[in-house]
Parts: sequence; structure tokens; C-alpha cells
Amino acid sequence: MKKIILVLTLSLFISCKSKKVVTTTLPITEPTEETTTKEAEDALEEKPAAPFTKLNLSAIKSFQKQKAYDLGKRLLNTCNTSKFKPYTTSEASQSVINNITIEAISKICTRYRQYYGDFIDLQLVEIYKLTDDQTIVYRYKALYSKKVANKELRVYMDKTNRMSAIKTMDWEEQYVVKRN
Repeated sequence: MKKIILVLTLSLFISCKSKKVVTTTLPITEPTEETTTKEAEDALEEKPAAPFTKLNLSAIKSFQKQKAYDLGKRLLNTCNTSKFKPYTTSEASQSVINNITIEAISKICTRYRQYYGDFIDLQLVEIYKLTDDQTIVYRYKALYSKKVANKELRVYMDKTNRMSAIKTMDWEEQYVVKRN
């Protein structure tokens, strides 16, 4: 009998244990004339322009879109064929030509083929124009045989319609500016 009373008493104490509640108080400040005038001044100041603007897919000429597509596909298709035709100075900037080496491509291709399978094609999703240097960014969804992850290819074309950068990354629904 004593054991039952002891067990019931312990279970009563355990079940009645209260939770610790943490409360914080936030100071309430009433707007003064000084704070309202600062807010008004801030509203009147010009906001800096967005770092990019989204372009309509039809706003870019078809031959420019085709050139960006061909340059991007040539790089990713190298993983399937193991043959890379180097970019010329009329197609890409010198920094791109210098950075795309056979060693770098083979390292990327080995990893991509293992995780994503064979490269199939590129699908143009969006086009952006960077406001600082008027670079046009083509966002492609890279399609692979394995549906493990969505990859993105960004082809950066400068004012002279030459590729100034090319990047591959995980697909993000929201465009985020990622420069060189």
C-alpha cells in the first residue's frame, strides 16, 4: 500500500511540473516629432537602383540567345563527349579562355557525371541585365539524365556580345546576383 501511495505521489509531482516561461518586455516608444521627420527625410532620399533588371525573353534578339546557348552547351556537352573546342577571342573574353582549362573541365565533368548522369540540354528560364556594367545574364536550367538535383548554368555576355563569365551552380528559384 505504501508503494502505491509513493508511486501515485511521484506521478502527481511529475505531471504537475510546470514549464518554465521566459518573458521579455519590449520598450514602447512613442513617435516624436524628431523621429517622424527623420522617417520623412529617409523616404524622400532616392533609393539606389536595383543591381539588375529582369528582361523579357523576347527583348533579346534570337541570334544573341542562340550564341549564349551554344557557348554554354558546348562546355557542358564536353562531359558527354570528352572533347572540348576552346573558345576563341571573338566568342569569349581572355579571362574566360584562360580559366577554362582541360584539367578544370575534366575535374568538373567527373563529378557531374557521377552525381547527375549525362548532360541532356539547356532550358532558357530568365534573362537579366546587370545595371553596373550592362552585362546580360542568361539563366539556363541544365537538364541531366539523373533527376537528383537541378543545376543552373549562367552565361554572362558583355556589351560586345562575348562571354565574360560562365558559372554552374545549384538551381535557385529566386535569382541571386553572384558575380565572379
